Amino acid sequence: EPVEHFPSTTRRRLLVAAPPLDDPNFDRTVVFMLEHDGAGAVGLVVNRPAPGIRFAGIDAWLDYVDPPQLVFAGGPVEPQALIGIALAPAGDGDRDTGTVAHLDTVDLSEDAQLVAPDLRQLRLFCGYSGWGPGQLDQEIAAGAWLVVNAELGDVFGADPDGAWRRVLARQGGRLALLAAAPDDLSMN
Repeated sequence: EPVEHFPSTTRRRLLVAAPPLDDPNFDRTVVFMLEHDGAGAVGLVVNRPAPGIRFAGIDAWLDYVDPPQLVFAGGPVEPQALIGIALAPAGDGDRDTGTVAHLDTVDLSEDAQLVAPDLRQLRLFCGYSGWGPGQLDQEIAAGAWLVVNAELGDVFGADPDGAWRRVLARQGGRLALLAAAPDDLSMN
């Protein structure tokens, strides 16, 4: 039986790891989804700061990063790849540029001093989270991920370590109860 396809509901939304997710790469993670189509899915883990991660040329960009000013571990795929995500510059005044719909990747090969001042928010990630065709759809159908709406504070929040509980708590109902789940479910 074919698995239902979810691309229209995950792009620009969050995947919240349902406890317990067996893959340690994703336990208690919050993933902001960049793309999800028939070719697969790509997202960035937004709640795993990676202090001490250094890349050539990164210092120029770190000056423009929202607090905490460090790189995040975006996922297990290509951990040496550096990816920037930012809120688009303010438009011509007739559109709201303060939503996740206006987040986009940043070309970090450009000169930071020329590009970054036009960005309203910036976060850097090493690596990304990726799924092959149909893989994420199957994981969602199996209950490994909860798909919820994203807010800018989820991506750029100053307390990334608390994001998993915070995102679940604001959902209300039974999902909010998961926010209080202990890290070790055997302690419940």
